[in-house]
Amino acid sequence: MPRVGILALIQESNTFLPGVTTLDHFRQELLLVGEDVRQAFATAHHEVRGFFDGLAAAGIEAVPLFAARALPFGTIEPEAFNHLLDMMLSELRKAGPLDGLLVAPHGATVSKDYPDADGEWLTRVRQAVGPDLPIVGTLDPHGNLSPEMVAATNALVAYRTNPHVDQEQRGLEAAILMVRTLKGEIRLVQAACYPPMAINIERQCTSESPCLELCAHFDEARHRPGVLGASLMFGFPYADVSEMGSSALVITDGQPELAQQVANELGQEMWNQRHGLAGTFLTVEEAVAQAVKLPGPVCMLDMGDNVGGGSPGDGTWIAWELYRTGVGPAFVCIDDADAVRAAEATGVGNTATFTIGGRTDDLHGAPLVGTFRVEQLTDGRFKESEVRHGGFTEFDQGRTAILKTDRGLTIMVTTKRTLPFSLKQLTAFGLQPDQFQIIVAKGVNAPLAAYRPVCPSVLRVNTRGVTMADMTQLPYQHRRKPVFPFEVETTWSIP
Repeated sequence: MPRVGILALIQESNTFLPGVTTLDHFRQELLLVGEDVRQAFATAHHEVRGFFDGLAAAGIEAVPLFAARALPFGTIEPEAFNHLLDMMLSELRKAGPLDGLLVAPHGATVSKDYPDADGEWLTRVRQAVGPDLPIVGTLDPHGNLSPEMVAATNALVAYRTNPHVDQEQRGLEAAILMVRTLKGEIRLVQAACYPPMAINIERQCTSESPCLELCAHFDEARHRPGVLGASLMFGFPYADVSEMGSSALVITDGQPELAQQVANELGQEMWNQRHGLAGTFLTVEEAVAQAVKLPGPVCMLDMGDNVGGGSPGDGTWIAWELYRTGVGPAFVCIDDADAVRAAEATGVGNTATFTIGGRTDDLHGAPLVGTFRVEQLTDGRFKESEVRHGGFTEFDQGRTAILKTDRGLTIMVTTKRTLPFSLKQLTAFGLQPDQFQIIVAKGVNAPLAAYRPVCPSVLRVNTRGVTMADMTQLPYQHRRKPVFPFEVETTWSIP
C-alpha cells in the first residue's frame, strides 16, 4: 500500500505588528506530531481532514507527521521558526519510505531570517525527500506566492472561497491529485504569473463584484482540456516582503507551456480589472451614520483591527463613535484582559467606570472610558458546528465579561484575542443578533460566513490599524516596486 506523509505549518504573519509570534503561540493553538495530528483534524472543516479523507477513499495509507498552527500575529521569531523546522524535518526523517507528501502551508508566513518562510520550509522538505517524490498541497489565497513555493512542489491549490468555507474540499482536491499521480494517470506541472498588483482586501469577497466575475475566469480555466487546477492568489498586504502581491497559479497534466500560457492569461485578466479591485474606503463616521438608516442588524466590519489579519483586537475607533453618538443598540467585542479583571472586581449587576481597549498603541484608537453595567461573566468557551471561515470548531476567548451602557452599547471584553468567525460568540452567552441594530466584527470578509445569514446589511469600515484597508498608508520597506495601487501609473505586459 502506498504511503503519503502529511505536513502542515500555518500562520499568517503581520509584519507591521511590534509583537512577535513565539513557540508558545503555536503550543497554545496547535503543535502536534504523529497520530495526534489525525485526531486533531478528525472533525475539523479543514484541508488536513480533506487530505486524510481523500487518501482513505483511495486505499492509500496516510502518515501524519507534523502540524503546527498559530493565530495570525507578528513575525515568527527566529528561534521558534527554527524549532518548528527541526521538528518537521525530524518527523519526516523518522517516517520511513514515503510515496508522496501532502502539505499545508499558509502562504503568508514570515520569519525574521526567512521572509518567505513558506518557500523556505517547502524547499527544505524538497531537499530532504529528493526531486522525484510528488509534493502536493494547499494554500490560503491570502498568501504571497513565491517562485520558491512553486519550484518546491508539484501542485498547489488555493481555497476558492472568501470567506474560506471550502478548505476541506480543497484538501480533498489535493489528495485526489496525489492519488491520480501515484496511479500514473497524470503528471503534475504548474506555473505562475505575477502581475505587479495587489488586490485590496476590501474587494476580496468571492460572492461580490468585482471579485465574483474575476473568479469566474478561473472557473472557466479549470475546465479547459489539460488543465487540472487554477488558483487566484489575492496576496497578503500586511506582510512587508518582496513577494507581497497577487498572482495566478495553474496546474496542468504534463504540459508546462499550457500551464504558463493559462497563468499568463489569468494574470492579464487580473491586471485588466486592477482599478475595480483597488477598494473603496468608508470612514467610521460615515458608516455609523449609514447604519442607522439600513435594515438591521447591520454587520459593521472593522477592517483596521482585523483579528484574522493579525491585529491586536483592542481597536476602539468604532466603539468610541457608537458610545459618543448613542446609536444602537450595538455590539462590539474587544480584547482587554484588564477590563475583564475590573468587571470581575465590580461584580455582575453592578455599575462602574471602565477603561476599555486601546492598550496596544495609538494607531488602534484611545482607550474607551465610560460607565457600564456588568451584565455577565463567563469562561468564554463556545463551539461552532457549521462550516465557517478557517475551519475552526472550538473557541476559547478566556475569561469574558459582557458590559452594557444605559444607551444600548454592549461590549464583550475578552482575555484572549478571538477570531470573529462564529455567531456562537453571541448566542452561546444569551445574546441574540436581532437585539442589535449594529454588530461590529473585527474582520473584512471572513466573519460573513457566520454573520451574513442574520445581517441584511454589511458595511466595511476603513478604520486605522495594522490591517487598515488602505494599504498605501502602511509603512512598507521591502515590497517590490512598482506595484499597483502604490504606483498608480504602473504599466505591465506579459513577458
